[in-house]
Amino acid sequence: MDSKKLEILMTAVDLGSFSRASEVVGYTQSGLTHLVDSLEREIGVPLVVRSHSGIALTPQGEKLMPAIRDFLRANANLENQIKQIEEQKGETIRIAAYASIAMQWMPEILYRFRRVCPDVNVDLRMVDHALEPYELLEQGKTDVIIASRQKCKNCGWTPLYNEPMYAILPRNYPIGDKTTFPLEQFDGSDFIMPYGRFDLDVNAALSKVGLRMDVKPSRVDDETVIRMVSKGLGVSMMSELMIRGNVDDVLCLPVEPAAVREIGMGMLPGTEGRGSMEKLKDCVLQFIKEKKANVNKAG
Repeated sequence: MDSKKLEILMTAVDLGSFSRASEVVGYTQSGLTHLVDSLEREIGVPLVVRSHSGIALTPQGEKLMPAIRDFLRANANLENQIKQIEEQKGETIRIAAYASIAMQWMPEILYRFRRVCPDVNVDLRMVDHALEPYELLEQGKTDVIIASRQKCKNCGWTPLYNEPMYAILPRNYPIGDKTTFPLEQFDGSDFIMPYGRFDLDVNAALSKVGLRMDVKPSRVDDETVIRMVSKGLGVSMMSELMIRGNVDDVLCLPVEPAAVREIGMGMLPGTEGRGSMEKLKDCVLQFIKEKKANVNKAG
């Protein structure tokens, strides 16, 4: 059984669409469709049904999916153990984190962790897609994720930080003397959606005011989105870490009602008791405690 085909199937099912999955796995939509068709012929039963709204599992697919997930976790675990033996490495903790978190938080956290666990290797992986850390965790390809909270069946979750959301507006946007931006004012605007399924967090915030916008995601990084806004090409919404101080040419206002995305630390159940994992968790929590203290002091 080709584990790669099973991984792609699971990604497509989790995202609910071949087109969305193609963005993540690097296949064309037609190539991905042919791959799943090949897998169905190999297994001998239909696994998914297609419709205009996306894809869903057949009853046979629903029955097989738990076993597929178990197989992929076991396969990834086997590959990891073989790799460790071949390379004769010691303990390695694999961490997947958003690029913004990897750049702004992880250097200090890893510096602290090395001081208490100098013999433990850390494999840090930067991801830009909101769901990728959870996919890696479920597939057994990472031990720890630091990401925004999303739905996940097998994830021991520790909340860390409520990251504020901001409206990103052109410098000449008419705001008067306002210090916040009402979410309703996004209605009818040319909205530039940050890349990497950040629409999940945006739509969660907009649902508070009953607003849903039909926008197409951009395929550029956060800094480019901000530059596009500065040129009057539209407006956007970003979280604190995504902005990274790139606001000289735009207006950056907290949204109203206030919205946050919850950043947290996730581990597979059963791994929390490992000594090195607990020490890593302690380093993360201490870093966040000091960060919150500095924020409160500055406020």
